[in-house]
Amino acid sequence: MTQLDIKQKEEIRERLAEYVKRYPSQAKAANSLKDTSTGTVNAILKGKFENISDTMFRSILSQIQSTRIDGWQLCSTAAYKDMETLLMDAQQYQNVSWLVGPAGIGKTTSATIYARNHRNTFLLPCSEDMHKSDFVHELARKVGIRTDGMTVREALAAIMAELITLDRPLLIFDEGDKLTDSVFYYFISLYNALEDKCGIVFLSTPYIKRRMDRGLKAERKGYDEMYSRICRRFIDLTPTTEYEVAAICNANGLSDESAIRAVIAGARECRFDIRRVKKEIHKQRRIMNAAKL
Repeated sequence: MTQLDIKQKEEIRERLAEYVKRYPSQAKAANSLKDTSTGTVNAILKGKFENISDTMFRSILSQIQSTRIDGWQLCSTAAYKDMETLLMDAQQYQNVSWLVGPAGIGKTTSATIYARNHRNTFLLPCSEDMHKSDFVHELARKVGIRTDGMTVREALAAIMAELITLDRPLLIFDEGDKLTDSVFYYFISLYNALEDKCGIVFLSTPYIKRRMDRGLKAERKGYDEMYSRICRRFIDLTPTTEYEVAAICNANGLSDESAIRAVIAGARECRFDIRRVKKEIHKQRRIMNAAKL
């Protein structure tokens, strides 16, 4: 593996500086990074690179680069505007909501951009294999709390104690429909402790509607409490349209009308999934470049 040069290290320093601004202190930002000390973060920010290994620089970059969207021009779709408005509302007024949209509509990207641009906003990707301890300790890390030696209960208490000290904090749980019932219950505890003190937004596919309906009909533990805390409503994001797909094409250097029609046709097969749109744009670019040879 090639060594990083000074220019590359300086670029990582700039990215790290952006990342740190999202936290109340350098220490909290360092705590949110795996295997990274406050001293290391401080040294990099001051440009003292000589005692920092390339491995550490790469580790930090891998953890913070997801807060930037590189190499692709984004378009302000209706779904993006929906999310921006709803996330801002949740943070400003410390309320709770559950946003629903099909896979590929841009939920994760929109949430990532929002978290990048707003202080005290913490985005936690969820997964089916998350146990209670995984969920709590990962959330603690995102908030900037070291949980070494803490029990799950102690870590949860530390999270809540930290959040209520922040100015308009916001928790975003991406793919919240993947959380197990046992982890769902922690949300109820979080809500009870943070009501009117912290905004909370869940993002997921429409599957959550069927899951909630089944849970309510079966009178499964926690489901009615959960549904009540999101005001018994799921908010549907506006679907992507072919006009927005055309705008994405133009924003990413594809202006040929026949190529745009081909992208729209390919994307229409999967309800204008943005991932498919991106793939089709790359495909049309390659076709056009080959035709020029």
